[in-house]
Amino acid sequence: MSAKSISRLAAAGLAAFITGVAGNALATEPLRVGATYITSGLDPAKGSNGWALVSHGVGENLFTVDKDGRLVPDLAEKAERTGDLTWTVTLKPDRTFSDGSAVTAAALAAGFEHTFATNKAALATGGKLGFKAVDALTLDITTEKPVSFLQALFAEWPLVAYTTAADGRALFTGPYQIADFKADTSLRLAPNTHFADAGSRSPVDFRRFGDAQSMTLALEAGELDLAFGLPSEVVKRLQTNPDLTIKSFPVGYQYLAFLNTKRPITTDIKVREALDLTFDRRELAAAINGGEPATGAYAAYFPFAGKQPRPTDIKKAEALLDEAGWVRDGAGNRTKDGAPLRLLAITYPQRPDLVTMLPVVKAQLARVGIQLDTKVVENIQDVAAAGEFDIALWAQHTAPNGDPAFFLNSMLRSGASLNYAKYASADFDAILDRFAVAGEAKERAAIALDAQAKLFKDVPASFLVSPVWYVGLSKRLQNYEPWGSDYYVLRADIGEVR
Repeated sequence: MSAKSISRLAAAGLAAFITGVAGNALATEPLRVGATYITSGLDPAKGSNGWALVSHGVGENLFTVDKDGRLVPDLAEKAERTGDLTWTVTLKPDRTFSDGSAVTAAALAAGFEHTFATNKAALATGGKLGFKAVDALTLDITTEKPVSFLQALFAEWPLVAYTTAADGRALFTGPYQIADFKADTSLRLAPNTHFADAGSRSPVDFRRFGDAQSMTLALEAGELDLAFGLPSEVVKRLQTNPDLTIKSFPVGYQYLAFLNTKRPITTDIKVREALDLTFDRRELAAAINGGEPATGAYAAYFPFAGKQPRPTDIKKAEALLDEAGWVRDGAGNRTKDGAPLRLLAITYPQRPDLVTMLPVVKAQLARVGIQLDTKVVENIQDVAAAGEFDIALWAQHTAPNGDPAFFLNSMLRSGASLNYAKYASADFDAILDRFAVAGEAKERAAIALDAQAKLFKDVPASFLVSPVWYVGLSKRLQNYEPWGSDYYVLRADIGEVR
């Protein structure tokens, strides 16, 4: 079944589904949830929909990360290596899809085959995978490239588990199921009646807000029970509201700047080095009222994180720009052969902290004579993929499966589908190749540290801030505990007060 076929048939399937659940699960008053993002569609193999559908509580993975950051079984019971490129996965018994049909090896294989044929991000770790159902609960898997830890691969965000119904709908296994979907606007979720303790969960009205400020106003007006990703500047005000609970939590996301290695100015490594040294990470963390200066590609609590904050050195940045031929004119701006050193920085409204950081970055670069144009774009992935930027402020969970390899392979390996910096280095790729045969945590941490050292030298990206995020809660959800950044916002243990 092609992605186009799934998208075309989804609407018809939704209508039939709504008829089946409206008289039962949707009778309860829904929880009202707001965020600045929503799945872009119902095809789990398209773009980042797999991640979003798990975040919305609709999908699950074979393996997942728990609230303590440990990689644990989810739909699978175990994975065992049987050869250099072969594994056997045993599924948990008695699990069902949202239509009541059994989760079987054959059903999941059909979904995974669609994902690997459609989504290039799924290829990052093991290449294209082959699947063979041995029996109802046994799935043989063959990888194109050696994989030392298949459990981590199947916790990666593109690999949500699903199958396809006869009418073309994708069927999932999570605690919620889709009752209605309006693209870019809203999602209505009903409890999956085939998931344990379905009667303890209310339906959910999930709204996407164009910016975090409008979401904040909706929370204050009593229109939301959960506002996920509040802007940090409103937190003190909201904490004085007796009807609201505000909770903060550290996340595995890093705020970083991709530096386009193929643009006329930023192709020069000296310019990229100068940019990296000009970013004042403490100032950026202060601007968003939360978080710490980044030590590298990973949050500091990971064993493979860098140990020291990335440096700021204005004098050295100035010297590098001079060496690259960019000298100050009478107005203090950098020029070369009469042309200004003028760059374009982009970011996106779905991450309000990045929008807050953008003018701060502009002011920082002005200190060394770099002029910066800024743009906030809705379709950041399309713009970044087209290379229409010099600097892209980005938010990325760099170890969502508790392992360092996926981020590096999917976003910085030469030719990777999400390599927005257009970075290509045979030496860097050779470092990443070591992940394929390193199964011990200490070995993988050492590889990740070597990879970061190479990135610090070549500067296709500058790592800026390890953030703290905020959620706002009504009394109905005052027991909600945020964890797992935005990968598990809606969960079976939603914490509703009844």
